[in-house]
Amino acid sequence: MNFTAKDVADLRAKTNAGMMDCKKALVESDGDFEKAIVWLREKGIAAAAKKQSRIASEGVVSAYIHMGGKIGVLVEINCETDFVAKTDAFQQIGHDIALQIAAASPKYVRTEDVPAEELEKEKEILKNQALNEGKPAQIIDKMVEGRVKKFYQDVCLMEQSFVKDPNLTIEQYINEKILQIGEKITIRRYARFEMGEGLEKRNDNLADEVQKQISGN
Repeated sequence: MNFTAKDVADLRAKTNAGMMDCKKALVESDGDFEKAIVWLREKGIAAAAKKQSRIASEGVVSAYIHMGGKIGVLVEINCETDFVAKTDAFQQIGHDIALQIAAASPKYVRTEDVPAEELEKEKEILKNQALNEGKPAQIIDKMVEGRVKKFYQDVCLMEQSFVKDPNLTIEQYINEKILQIGEKITIRRYARFEMGEGLEKRNDNLADEVQKQISGN
């Protein structure tokens, strides 16, 4: 597995796929650039990424209210045409993403939305954790890199596992829908409200409640 950060950047420039997808493609292809392009195409990632340069100004604002009114979510999902925005398939995407936000409570849509100062603070905490665990200095940076990925999975919507299918991330779910619908799809913004948030209250696991409701449907 011989490739550099420049190889990842070059693959991204060639395919428009995300950095993490490009890195994984090179890992799976043992650093072979052309095989990595094929891998991305086979996974549908490159095809979906090409559509990201298009303009998506239509779409829907979807709402999800958790049973009993404990959690409410509004999310704006964009596509390219009003025709697609009105289809049941696109409406379902909006519902699924709103449900995901209700269950998993992400702080940001994408990794690039995480403020630099917050990321640096998190890296410092993770580094100190590794040091306190007595890990060898030469592997700490690698450990921090792995734990930052877990941090992104916790706080970034696109990196989270889809509550309806944990084998997919939300990014993979969206890419699948792009290929099915044939238009660019983006999650622009959202607002999540939790009853009594910030007030002293008993400790209910609302994410588990949402998951139970999904399982019951």
